[in-house]
Amino acid sequence: MASISHNYDNYQVRLDFVRTVLQERFGFKENPEVTPIQYDPECPFKYNNFVYRVSLPELIQVVGDGHQQPGCVPVPNSTKVLIFRLANPDAEGMIQTTRIENEVATITLASAALSSFVPSEHMPGAPLDESFGTMEHDKKRDILAQIAKILKALQDYELPGSITGFGGVTFDTNGHIVSTAMTSVGAGPWLTYEASFKSRLEVAFRKADANPYIKGWRANDVRERLDSFIERGLPAQFEDLDSQQDRVSIHADFTTNNIRFDATSNRITALIDYDFACISHPSYEFLRSSDGAGGQSRGRPGDEAKDAMALRDAKLHGFPSPLPPIMKDGLK
Repeated sequence: MASISHNYDNYQVRLDFVRTVLQERFGFKENPEVTPIQYDPECPFKYNNFVYRVSLPELIQVVGDGHQQPGCVPVPNSTKVLIFRLANPDAEGMIQTTRIENEVATITLASAALSSFVPSEHMPGAPLDESFGTMEHDKKRDILAQIAKILKALQDYELPGSITGFGGVTFDTNGHIVSTAMTSVGAGPWLTYEASFKSRLEVAFRKADANPYIKGWRANDVRERLDSFIERGLPAQFEDLDSQQDRVSIHADFTTNNIRFDATSNRITALIDYDFACISHPSYEFLRSSDGAGGQSRGRPGDEAKDAMALRDAKLHGFPSPLPPIMKDGLK
């Protein structure tokens, strides 16, 4: 029998907490029905969040002065179902300081950019990754066109002037969205795209220094070569990037698993999970996202991966015309 993982710790405590918050906030006479979503107690990895579908027992009755926090709006009285997300404080690689504020602020930006989508409420539809692989070609093409429109809307949206750097976002005392540390790095904000990469590497080195097994990668002059790359090699990677000061809203987990769609209409209904969202260069989205839809730009593949190499080069430099014929085992 498999052992129960750390994700099961405090399982009932979390359920009780969700019910208590809703009872105190809305004064329900009966307990709401709280159901975990995509939860596996034996999952070996720590969940970033614990997500619950909440069915409300009665219409919303707002309790208190109705004061709204920045980026929030009142729950509509007609609401019957909502999503309750609890951030896991033990999630690996996530800085808790402004984590929730970063997600709410990014959703606020996304709501403005995607006026036809409401990414914070419970939305109909199933996870796209459950159907995308076996989807008919025409339907898949239609979905990809919708994905492209959503991505373009996010990247075309003009950021408010209060966001001045690369990194995370939060709210200031006046409710304005401002730059702050990046939640997946624990550092920032930065004035340049290059600085964000340099800082990420420096954070990794500090962790390596504290690791008793890696010992900072100092054996065999490995650390010396890495330090040399940061000082001389890294700046060279940005020399020809004329747009390196461009900043846009980045989802950073824009995958088929985080897209909801309606199978009947073949329409995307929601883009969810802004846990890794940040402000960065448009290219950063393609370094982190599109896994599952063939769009993620990974490192250089091995010599044996000819198809992967051809696709990578085409995405970077343009697709050939006409396109090469598709063979059973790959490109001709």
